[in-house]
Amino acid sequence: MVSVAIIGASGFTGVELLRICAAHPHFEVVYATGDSAAGSLASSLYPSLQASYPNLVFEEFYADRAAMAEVVFLCLPHEAALEVAASLVERVRLVVDLSAAFRLKNSSLYPRWYGFVHGQAALLAEARYGLPELFRDELVGARLIATPGCYVTAASLAIAPLVKMGLIEPKSVIVDAASGVSGAGRTVKHSSLFSVVNEDFSAYGLLDHRHTPEIEQVTGAQVLFTPHLAPMNRGILATCYAKPSGGEAPTSASLLAALSNFYRHEQFVVVNKTSPSTKATLGTNAVHITARFDERTNTVMVISALDNLAKGASGGAVQAANVALGLDEASGLTKVGMFP
Repeated sequence: MVSVAIIGASGFTGVELLRICAAHPHFEVVYATGDSAAGSLASSLYPSLQASYPNLVFEEFYADRAAMAEVVFLCLPHEAALEVAASLVERVRLVVDLSAAFRLKNSSLYPRWYGFVHGQAALLAEARYGLPELFRDELVGARLIATPGCYVTAASLAIAPLVKMGLIEPKSVIVDAASGVSGAGRTVKHSSLFSVVNEDFSAYGLLDHRHTPEIEQVTGAQVLFTPHLAPMNRGILATCYAKPSGGEAPTSASLLAALSNFYRHEQFVVVNKTSPSTKATLGTNAVHITARFDERTNTVMVISALDNLAKGASGGAVQAANVALGLDEASGLTKVGMFP
């Protein structure tokens, strides 16, 4: 068994990691921290954990305690993750960071998009980007993994193949995406209260959402990204638009064929003519994708759906960790959603 520590386990991505690790044939959680909930049973905050973790108590964070595990998942704010990763990367087999602390390869972007100076150039250069469908070879044997942002996973898996194949104009990409409320985390905020979110649908982060440079980094495209908050617990639906590149115009069938061929060996990517829905991906590590070409407006449209806490965060983190550790990539992960 591989011993696992989850730092920040009392948040939504942390509890999702606990759920996934409970089904993982090789992972054993030996340490779970949650400073705001330290000293309390994990199942008292999340009754869903009772059957698998009846005696698990959230603890305070101590680096020496975390260093006793082989794999450490960080579910912390960006600056805190930066500091903790630096203290552990030389002491454990693998650190998997779910924050944005190591996602952007250009450190000069952090002050503008995240409001802090990075200060860990060597670790930033070493970190491997945790999206196996696009960067699998780079993950093998990694010591530090940067888990992609949830919106970034949805947008990149839809757009990056078409950019790589030269099928769309990379300076014409628009990403319109909606996320469930869990994307905002467990911290109580006015904007995530039930009475505020229920019966509402709104855009936010206009022109300056922090996932923008990450989407551009991964896809190689210039992107206008607009996120929306949807009145649901989990899920992301990303509708992406672009102009076709020069040459013969694509068709809906040719786009679907190109995406199907690109992902033909990817067990967690479903390419289908059917329009994706977030419900179909609930609780899974799967991404559902479709594409269309509109002759009238000469526009390519690609739509993707995923669970923002699973494939968009904790599931994607475990998938990348499996690759880095040489385990079966699907260990602990499911492709079948919960329905209804």
